[in-house]
Amino acid sequence: MGEPANSPETAVTIAQRVRAGTLDAADVVESTLDRIARHDDVFHAFVDVHADEARAAAVALDRAPDRAEFPLAGVPVAIKDVVPMAGHTLREGSAAAPMEPATTDHPVVTRLRQAGAILVGRTAVPELCVWGTTDVPGRITRNPRNPAYTAGGSSGGAGAAVAAGMVPLAHGTDGLGSIRIPAANCGVFGIKPGRGLVPSELGANSWFGMGENGVLATTVGDAALMLSVLAAEPGLADVATPEPLRVGIAPSSPSPVVSVDERWSAAAHDAGSLLADLGHRTTPTRLPYPVDLLPLLARWTLGTAADAEEFDDELLQPRTRRHIGVGRMLRSVNPRSLDRLEAAFSRVFEGIDLVVTPTLLRPGPAAIAWSEKSWVANMLSNVRYASFTPVWNLLGWPAASVPFGVHPVSRTPTAVQIAGPPGAESAILGLAGEIERARAWERVADLS
Repeated sequence: MGEPANSPETAVTIAQRVRAGTLDAADVVESTLDRIARHDDVFHAFVDVHADEARAAAVALDRAPDRAEFPLAGVPVAIKDVVPMAGHTLREGSAAAPMEPATTDHPVVTRLRQAGAILVGRTAVPELCVWGTTDVPGRITRNPRNPAYTAGGSSGGAGAAVAAGMVPLAHGTDGLGSIRIPAANCGVFGIKPGRGLVPSELGANSWFGMGENGVLATTVGDAALMLSVLAAEPGLADVATPEPLRVGIAPSSPSPVVSVDERWSAAAHDAGSLLADLGHRTTPTRLPYPVDLLPLLARWTLGTAADAEEFDDELLQPRTRRHIGVGRMLRSVNPRSLDRLEAAFSRVFEGIDLVVTPTLLRPGPAAIAWSEKSWVANMLSNVRYASFTPVWNLLGWPAASVPFGVHPVSRTPTAVQIAGPPGAESAILGLAGEIERARAWERVADLS
């Protein structure tokens, strides 16, 4: 498959060349800043570009006598505007956020810097990372594959930045699907690790354990490399072809009140056929999705309310203020409310190693000012298109989105989700890598 002219080199290639001394990090940064300048006026992926800091970090790396030791040497990485970076104000997509600059880096930022990554800026999010679309008043983050559609959320800026070829790697966070949703919309690979693999420390309480830090990338190998740094587990960077696995195929909707678009359902079926051809044992599977959604709603709304404690209520968007109000009415989260859910899923996984579902129910919504719409309109939009992802956050199990085709009507990507029990990250990466080799996707959108 030919690569569009705006395709950056992969992160793996950049790091190899910078370590070997055949490529200067300074040149990589200049190319990256040029791509951002040329494309971001359309897609609004970034809220801040740290050009001077990135240039200085690149020069320092090029002069470092030990640059051959850095796993992400010279690789440009974008950071989602939800974790602190020393010297920068953390806004989380909100005019209501406190304006004091952060004094320390989040642990994932520290690990990326220590690995030789060049942090080029901060990416756009919806207010408090609550929504499955990304916009703030006057600024809509668009899908590079089709700008009439949303990039998704809440890591929408990250998805757009990677899909447009502005950066090869982006940090994202995922509390209900916030990495996998934009990855699916934008046709890139995204992985949410299982609970505890990567430091979370998101907001007040990481939405009661639902939120994780992860990666969006144009290739599985690039994502594995960055995940290995975030997790401080170098072995994760080695994407090995797995031994034949038992793979459940579960295209059915998580809820009787929402249907699955036939092309998204077909993606899961077709992925199952491909995996069977590759030697895996595939089995039709019905997952025990929760009927009672109160545990999810409580964690989502109460977690948001806790994150907004230092925010100015008067400056919050009306939809977010309503969301927080619901959380304050619910008051508390029952920590034992998920025991039955975990037991039910564990029983299913006695017979399978991994499961494949569609990542989304249908193409993402239009790229419009969702921040001006009501709480109900936003909730219905989220539920109608992004209901496959949240259960893996409730469980704390790893899950990834893998590009798999193009929708014939919206001309936006379709994708499949691969999920598994705790510790399945390497197996998920391996299976995703097999799909990538057998059915390669266009790494970045053609912007020519």
